[in-house]
Amino acid sequence: MFLSRFDGQSKLLVRSLMSGASGARRALDVFQRQQRADPDMSLGHLIETLCQDEVTCPETEAQPLSVKPMVCLFPALFKQNLLSFIYLVHSVLPQTSVLHLLKCLGQDPHPNPWITALGRQLKRSLGVHSEEPLCTPPCSQRLKELSQRLVGFGVAGGWAKCLSGQPSGSESQSASGLSEQGTQRKRKGSFVTLDSEGDEETAQQSKRIKMDICGSECVDAEEQSVNEETTGRLERDAPAETSAEDLQPAADSPHDSLPEHIKVSVLQIKELLESQAEWDQSSMDVFKVLNNCDPAQVEVLCNMLSLSALPEQTLPKLCSSVLALSPDLSYSTAATLIKSLLLEKVLSLSEPASRCLVTAVTSLCGHYPRPMCHALIGPVLMEKNVGNPQAELLNRLIESCLDSHYRLLLLQMTFKIAWTEAALSIIHSLLDSKPDLNEEVFAQFTEQLISQGPQFIKSVKFAKMMLTVLTKYSSHVTAAHKHSLSGCLMLNETFLKKSLQAALKRITHT
Repeated sequence: MFLSRFDGQSKLLVRSLMSGASGARRALDVFQRQQRADPDMSLGHLIETLCQDEVTCPETEAQPLSVKPMVCLFPALFKQNLLSFIYLVHSVLPQTSVLHLLKCLGQDPHPNPWITALGRQLKRSLGVHSEEPLCTPPCSQRLKELSQRLVGFGVAGGWAKCLSGQPSGSESQSASGLSEQGTQRKRKGSFVTLDSEGDEETAQQSKRIKMDICGSECVDAEEQSVNEETTGRLERDAPAETSAEDLQPAADSPHDSLPEHIKVSVLQIKELLESQAEWDQSSMDVFKVLNNCDPAQVEVLCNMLSLSALPEQTLPKLCSSVLALSPDLSYSTAATLIKSLLLEKVLSLSEPASRCLVTAVTSLCGHYPRPMCHALIGPVLMEKNVGNPQAELLNRLIESCLDSHYRLLLLQMTFKIAWTEAALSIIHSLLDSKPDLNEEVFAQFTEQLISQGPQFIKSVKFAKMMLTVLTKYSSHVTAAHKHSLSGCLMLNETFLKKSLQAALKRITHT
């Protein structure tokens, strides 16, 4: 709703924070990548935009219009993720900016207990002392009981000390280094066990970081929910059992294999594809990364961008950007891109292709005919359920985009499939375009006519295709072909039977 108010980098962070319970972790990952790409990158614009006043409509007609900071208009889960994210990076932010954001969140007319607790904890980390406990008295009591059961009766520290109200001096002093510690632990996939004698306070802070990231839905008004959720979080966050999947992508995942500069380009391309604005030259330059990828990386990149689900109205702009690249894409890169971008869309057609899809397919086919034949047209021909919409689109490519060499290649592909009515339409179009058939290819085609003809004795499309063969390719028909084709025509039951027999009879040379 408010995404248009943010700049490009801030939009990525906002989307990450709105991506569910793991939004804080995802936002931290995006922020770290942005900093690697641009060391001067700052969160100032994000916080400034969130603190801007917005006029809001009343819930009832009797209430007047009100003005609230934009951050108050976002859902509760976004605010939870935002505060957890700010907690992890507050050491690199101006304290005045963070306090201004907290002040704006305090204007929410319907405060959430968990958001309130996160805000108070963040103030403590900034050195702003407050005697207010993090949680309500009932919630604090239940958490103290849970802490005692987990660490043993009579043991001081942990949540019991955290919830006692006033933070200790060592806690405030160690807060500035926690962001980096928490980030390093996430990269390692587990939390370091700290020495209980020297680093007790740091261990408490580390435990809070884990609870902030994973517990966006943890604290609720009902005590039972608090108990169950907190128990579950602590079990999942046990040092020996912390899963890498919860903290970062698996080390052997395809995404992890990409170099950092390609990951940054993926984020930029994704933002561009989702943008409604016109693309300028600088926007199109982000696609240059395709020339820096090997085939495996191109496939991972296409999967991360979900090109198969891209709206069709975006296809012409994307294809124009790809065609403007210099040098041209390699065969393998172009084939992977075409398959990811177009194959599923073409196979799913149930009606004639839209203008945007036709524009995209024809433009890429004209520039990359060989990858198009192998990555799109061939797989469509092999599809058993290919219908008239697919046949119509392929016929357009055959007539306007492909040279004789590629039309011959497609004709040979049809020798390996079971013919259907839609396939007959494509074959007829190929024959009408007069590819350069040699004797060997024509002999193979004749064998297909004879072997697959009996299932089309009542097909007008098959009869018209046969008529094209007997008139335009009569010079290729030998005596052996003529004898075999004569037997095939005897089975024909269409109104074109006599015309076919007359055309065959006129072929006198051998």
